[in-house]
Amino acid sequence: MSGVLYIVGTPIGNLGDFSPRAVEILSSVDFIAAEDTRVTLHLLNHFGIKKPMISYFEHNKYERGEIVLNRIETGENCALVSDAGMPAISDPGELLVKQAAEHGIEVFAVPGPSAVVTALAVSGLPTGRFTFEGFLSVNKKSRRDHLEEVQNETRTMVFYEAPHKLLATLQDMYACWGDRPIALVRELTKIHEEVLRTTLKEAIAHYEETPPRGEFVLVIGGAAPQKETKITLDEGIRMARALMEKGSSQSAAAKEVAHKTGLHRNKLYEKLTKEV
Repeated sequence: MSGVLYIVGTPIGNLGDFSPRAVEILSSVDFIAAEDTRVTLHLLNHFGIKKPMISYFEHNKYERGEIVLNRIETGENCALVSDAGMPAISDPGELLVKQAAEHGIEVFAVPGPSAVVTALAVSGLPTGRFTFEGFLSVNKKSRRDHLEEVQNETRTMVFYEAPHKLLATLQDMYACWGDRPIALVRELTKIHEEVLRTTLKEAIAHYEETPPRGEFVLVIGGAAPQKETKITLDEGIRMARALMEKGSSQSAAAKEVAHKTGLHRNKLYEKLTKEV
């Protein structure tokens, strides 16, 4: 008879946030799949839990995933944990859950802390509707493309960011979107927890003077709702051609028309390139 896979949320800073049920599950399973076994060992030692572990992270997830699934299919129960927060959320555990479902293995969630929801709750920005965008790419073009893709998003947006990339990310956001309200939430539930509620422009000035430290969650106000456009794609193409006649590239013309009209930049660009 097949075993089961438990997705166990772990503390994002304060070990006191680990639930009694999570302790019970980790104590009862046959083995634990951990993002970093050294980090998880600290957690297990704190709660007096002794269980065998197998490392499961981004660069070995295909190889180790098969091992984990095979062991579960022989009857062992496994708990999947990340270094902090809920596994499978912007995390390689996403693949393991998908594979388990494909293999007919039961997957149970043991909810725990989540940096996304926690940061959103303390941000002071609208929480009724939001979108989680995860980490931006380190590739400059991919990062800009991502930001352009969501520039007209009206829901509150949540991003993760590392301290060494924070200032460049804020500058890119400001260049793409203009000024927006933002809550920069760092070191959640830890000793130096801080929430800075400000604007993109003011945040850039602040971190140019004060080097950022700790892991950040960025909660950013969405775009103001646009009035319904009556401009068709063909009309947008004509506007783009006029800009190109003045020297703009296809890409720049598509971007400017999309910003002015709300039409989709990629659709404009695709049609412009097909006409060449």
